[in-house]
Amino acid sequence: METTILVQDIVIVGAGIAGLTTALGLHRLGIPSLVLESSDRLRATGFALTTWKNAWKALEAVGVAHILRPKHVQLLGNVTTSLITGQQTSATLFKQKDEASENRCVKRELMLEALASELPSGTIRYLSKVVAIEESGFYKILHLADGTSIKTKVLIGCDGVNSVVARWLGFKAAAFAGRSATRGCIELKNNHGFEHNFMQFFGSDFRAGAIPIDDKTIYWFFTWTPSTQEKEMEDNPEKLKQFVLEKLEKLPSDIRSIIENTDLDNFLSSPLRYRHPWELLFGNISKGNVCVAGDALHPMTPDIGQGGCSSLEDGVVLARCLGEAFKLSNGNDEEEEEQEYKRIEEALKKYANERRWRSIDLITTAYVVGNIQEGGGGSKLVSFLRDKFLAAFLAGLLLKKSDFDCGKLN
Repeated sequence: METTILVQDIVIVGAGIAGLTTALGLHRLGIPSLVLESSDRLRATGFALTTWKNAWKALEAVGVAHILRPKHVQLLGNVTTSLITGQQTSATLFKQKDEASENRCVKRELMLEALASELPSGTIRYLSKVVAIEESGFYKILHLADGTSIKTKVLIGCDGVNSVVARWLGFKAAAFAGRSATRGCIELKNNHGFEHNFMQFFGSDFRAGAIPIDDKTIYWFFTWTPSTQEKEMEDNPEKLKQFVLEKLEKLPSDIRSIIENTDLDNFLSSPLRYRHPWELLFGNISKGNVCVAGDALHPMTPDIGQGGCSSLEDGVVLARCLGEAFKLSNGNDEEEEEQEYKRIEEALKKYANERRWRSIDLITTAYVVGNIQEGGGGSKLVSFLRDKFLAAFLAGLLLKKSDFDCGKLN
């Protein structure tokens, strides 16, 4: 079979949050890119994600915040309740003295659609699975499963926790955090009647929550440390639903009914994975004209709600750094190719340096917070300290880690 070779200045692998944000950021700067997506359509795994103040700054930078805001209610605060004592342990307002600490629960599908809708037609190439990466002078050649080869000046891996590009850079597979998460979403015919709060519930060895998306839609989650037997339920939504409801028997009846009425098709369970922080400290976030972003860079547990938010940050910072490199391009001779390669290399190093410590901080904080929130795997002492002394501190961390500005594109 004859091989088709395409040429593209910038290739982004993965049409998720990080990939589409990077592509849109580059487009806003007048720089075209090609996004390769292995699926036949945009994939919105996980139903919804909390988008904190830092995420909205990134969405504003790429010009889609105004599309998403009207479709999602603004959350007023975080309310935490212990299912051990039945008492509310903390209540944190998201309104601060100087400015609103904006937080909304956004449907992943709508976020991806908003980002993709602003890209030029043909930017996303579906059914394009990368199977190999080859070096060729100042370029990389990507070999796709359909036999196509693409020659590119810049390769950006936004291909998730099982990233081909991250593996090429030397990163190991994301580690299992020892915990699993079940998520669900339900859209009611009428107004659900819940206040616009992030509602969290802690047990001795689990954490649960429910968050309004709009006035009719609720997103909920349940995280726990599964036994070997319980891990087998992840592929059986019916058994999983029964297990979750048994664990949450003390949940307020109105919240519990949300889970009871969630269709099995809207149940999703998966093991929680993260990258060891020291891998980012010593590893190659970028190498030559290759780098990674999003979950390919910093897979983390969802306990501070920063996975998707930090992916948005990555996209803005990466587009800005590459914009500086490409605005100086003025020729195609061999000498200019070498100079351009060096500018790209330096731009990606700048991006890596800017994102390294932010990523390490978020991964570490999420991992520690998650273990404390779940009561240290059933430890009565940890559960007692969490409910009596740490609940307000943990809730405050959500605000603290969202107090970050990735900056504008130019």
